[in-house]
Amino acid sequence: MMKFFGITLRTPSASELTAAVVMGTGLWMAALGLLRAAGVAIDRVDAGALLLVALWGCLSARLGIRIEQGHRHLAANLCVSAGLLACYQSACALAG
Repeated sequence: MMKFFGITLRTPSASELTAAVVMGTGLWMAALGLLRAAGVAIDRVDAGALLLVALWGCLSARLGIRIEQGHRHLAANLCVSAGLLACYQSACALAG
């Protein structure tokens, strides 16, 4: 068993991963729709960052990292989200 921040991670099945990706994409589309309805301008880089965090949030729940289960779960989720966003922003800066 793998542990991350003292949290025992579980191995999701392929159908669980597919469901998480579909849900993350749906949440991303809903968030973009709400932002557009509210008149908030969002560029492609910010939309990509939102997609990345939405997908991680859905995948992390399938891995066993659930933010409602305490500080370690919340810290793990925030650290991974920050790392993903840092890598994403670095890649965007190098590409453009």
